[in-house]
Order: sequence, then structure tokens, then C-alpha cells
Amino acid sequence: MISVDGSLFIQIANFLLLIWVLNLILYRPIRNILSERKEKITGMEDNIDAFGKDAADKDAQYDSGIRSARAKGMQEKEKLIQAAEAEEKDIIGKINEKAQADLAKMKENVAKEADAVRKELLQQVDTFATEIGKKILGRAV
Repeated sequence: MISVDGSLFIQIANFLLLIWVLNLILYRPIRNILSERKEKITGMEDNIDAFGKDAADKDAQYDSGIRSARAKGMQEKEKLIQAAEAEEKDIIGKINEKAQADLAKMKENVAKEADAVRKELLQQVDTFATEIGKKILGRAV
């Protein structure tokens, strides 16, 4: 059986002294190292989250910039197309006006020439009539 004598108190005191010494020498430094490592890991995780959010924000800004640049480019393109269409209409209008003016001049010239030819032919109608009459009748009229 177990006998309880004075050595039990010495064993208890020795055990408590050993726990206190181990706590000072071994357990506290290990706990400090573990808590420092945990703080370091937590800090790194926070940095990772912050960098992830920053990257997402920059990606959103980039996408927004691309969209706004495309919209601005499309507006510029539409403005250029409208300006080109207006210029095209102006050029076509000028060409049509010139063509109408040239056509009017040609009609006027043709009418003048037709009148001149008509007058000349009217002067020669008698001569042509006598010539035709001579040919048809075979003698002088």
C-alpha cells in the first residue's frame, strides 16, 4: 500500500517547483512564439484581404475606364459619321445644282440651235419644195 509520510510533501513541492521552472523556461517562450506566429499570420491574412479588395477595385476601375473610353469612341465615331454624311449631302447638292445649271444651259443652247436651224430651214423650204416638186414631177415647176 501507499504510505503517506513527509516525502509526499517534498514530492508535491518538487512537482510544483518543476512546473514553475518549466513554465518559465519552456512553456512561456513557446506560447509567446505561438502567439507571435498567430499575430503574424492574422496580419498576413488581413494584408491578403486588403490586396484582394484593392485588386478588385482596380479591376472595376479598369473596366469602367474601358467602358467609358468605348462610349466616348462611339460618340466620336457617330459625330464623324454625321459630319461626313452632312459633307456628302452638301457635295451632292452642289453637284446636283451644277448639273441642273449645266442641263439648263444645254437645253437653252439646244433650243437656240433648234431655232437657228428652224429659221434656216424655213428660209430654204421654198427651195426644197421646188426641188422635191421637180423630182416628183420630173420637170420644172
